[in-house]
Amino acid sequence: MASVEEFRTEVRHWLKANLTGEFGNLRGRGGPGREHEAFAERLAWERHMATAGWTCVGWPEEYGGRGATLEQQVAFHEEYALANAPARVNHIGEQLLGPTLIAFGTPAQRARFLPRIVAVEELWCQGYSEPDAGSDLANVRTRARLDGEEWVVTGQKTWTSLAHESDWCFVVARTEPGSIRHRGLSYLLVPLDQPGVQVRPITQLTGTSEFNEVFFDGARTPAANIVAAPGDGWKVAMATLGFERGVSTLGQQVGFRRELEAVIERARRNGAAKDPLIRDRIARAWTGLEIIRCHALRMLDGVAAGAPGPETSIGKIFWATWHRDLGELAMDVCGADGMLAAGEPYDLDDFQRLFLFSRADTLYAGSNEIQRNIIAERVLGLPKEARP
Repeated sequence: MASVEEFRTEVRHWLKANLTGEFGNLRGRGGPGREHEAFAERLAWERHMATAGWTCVGWPEEYGGRGATLEQQVAFHEEYALANAPARVNHIGEQLLGPTLIAFGTPAQRARFLPRIVAVEELWCQGYSEPDAGSDLANVRTRARLDGEEWVVTGQKTWTSLAHESDWCFVVARTEPGSIRHRGLSYLLVPLDQPGVQVRPITQLTGTSEFNEVFFDGARTPAANIVAAPGDGWKVAMATLGFERGVSTLGQQVGFRRELEAVIERARRNGAAKDPLIRDRIARAWTGLEIIRCHALRMLDGVAAGAPGPETSIGKIFWATWHRDLGELAMDVCGADGMLAAGEPYDLDDFQRLFLFSRADTLYAGSNEIQRNIIAERVLGLPKEARP
């Protein structure tokens, strides 16, 4: 097996050779608040990656991956980000559902779904949050009942990233009537292109719509499309969240560093860096980014063990709060210019988009409040929060 540096060099050279021609203009396209950018072209790029064996690199070879070591996976995500390659369209399938099926799925489920994720033939979204059950997943009200050889799903999911572009959704639903909290939940794989499913985009502060509401009104999926046993949905859903906070976050931090460097450059250019308070906040931002990276590296032990534990909530709180604060710093560095749109009707620059979208960072993928509860109860062993 290639060493980490040999693997890193291979990734770097491939990206340099292939992010050219029709794909050359995709550098920096997509990402949070910008998922609408060149989506079809980015999908074509990712399928090009698949033909060269550069999707799902950390998956075992028997499931279509490269069997890359943890260190090689880190190198891949860092090099991808350093190349300013376009944001991935298959992230949810590759980084969340795929590892979940490898850990909990049946042989038939792996054979059906994993090859199509590797080839980027089917896109996935995550059906967790609901209007009355955001980060508190145990309050899920979407229900599913078994009708012969099919599950029948009824309910509503919200803040569903890229549902309007997805073919399938993994849905946490209540399958045991009368159950409460985390008991009686199941993890179902549901096709979206069917009667009984309606997807409504949600317009964000950025003017874009990458989040959606998804309504299930008697939607159906085969009985075999349940991951693990009925009632095991909480366990499987928590494992998926752990995978979400795995190796790919190291690449995310390269993007954060690029944003911070752009803020610093703007501060130098417009004179904001002469303000001692701005300089202090920039120094704190730099220090915070180093802490985020160090913590992420520490958490890789959990990834190596198979499924990261509740300690990953620490990293989620830290990076979400840091990134939100960076957006506020960017606006203060821009000063009054930050109040003006770049063009009609609502053309935002990178700093404005950073500020507006990062307001959501402390909410999506688990709100700060819920993450603190997880840390208190499941990491520190403190008494559980009183609930009615």
